[in-house]
Amino acid sequence: MDFQAGILQDGSPMESLEKQLICPICLEMFTKPVVILPCQHNLCRKCANDVFQASNPYWQSRGSVISGGRFRCPSCRHEVLLDRHGVYGLQRNLLVENIIDIYKQECSSRPLKKGEHPMCKEHEDERINIYCVTCEVPTCSMCKVFGAHKDCEVAPLQTVFQGQKTELNNCISMLVAGNDRIQTIISQLEDSCRSTEENSEAAKRELCARFDALAALLEEKKSELLQRIAHEQGDKTGFVQGLIHQYKEQLEKSSRLVETAIQAMEETGGAAFLMNAKQLIKTIVEASKGGRLEKIEHGYESMDAFSVSLDHLAEAVRALDFDPAEEDEEYFDGEEEEAEE
Repeated sequence: MDFQAGILQDGSPMESLEKQLICPICLEMFTKPVVILPCQHNLCRKCANDVFQASNPYWQSRGSVISGGRFRCPSCRHEVLLDRHGVYGLQRNLLVENIIDIYKQECSSRPLKKGEHPMCKEHEDERINIYCVTCEVPTCSMCKVFGAHKDCEVAPLQTVFQGQKTELNNCISMLVAGNDRIQTIISQLEDSCRSTEENSEAAKRELCARFDALAALLEEKKSELLQRIAHEQGDKTGFVQGLIHQYKEQLEKSSRLVETAIQAMEETGGAAFLMNAKQLIKTIVEASKGGRLEKIEHGYESMDAFSVSLDHLAEAVRALDFDPAEEDEEYFDGEEEEAEE
């Protein structure tokens, strides 16, 4: 930002207003805010486009005919549907823009209060105004000239502050996009679990209908095959439920890390922010490079393998099994030879 955000303290109305004008993605004052219908939450147009592109990675490479897409509001998780214009089809919030302009003018006319800048522990009268690149800590000019950092490489505090804040902002955007992808995978896994259960029930109904036609002779075999279907269903749904649990745990950990990072972004003092930013960025990067969880293969929920044909003779009933492809071929080959004779 090009103005002194957070100048007003002690819970003033302007401070409360400032919190309402912060984008939940970049944690900076809104830039060209847009209205996300129908939930009415605001985002910077660039931030909205970043979230949209993360949720629709192939949106710009679909040829000359561009269709719409969707993404979730980072504030309330409401699903937003967009037309072929994408984010640029959303309405700009001119009221919020005017409020931001008035707020900037008000803040630019107020000086920074004394006592709000961290002071050096070694030189109590010196403000922390430079950053030691060698030791990776903020310090003061006296420490560079006479103190512990006189042989170290230093850089302007504001330069490092802006650099690491930008890096942390990118990490937050990366986590938000990753969380949206995880949520999509969880939804797909839940759909897969439901499809597995529905297909299992359909296979059971079909099997029962065929066995009922053969009456008591088929009852024992029917029970055996039903148990196999139920066992397969239990194995598959148990495995998918386990994956869902793992993904939800990863999402919860990542969400907590996002909250921690957002709290850090609310720090307006460069020195105070830099004291914890480096480790927090490292933690986020390590979490983003964490192990990839297992996924299910395409068609995992299918129960087509549990299908039998009851068109053969009653003598073959006791040898029935799922998918008797080879036995059926031998049986029907023999039947064709008898018919030819």
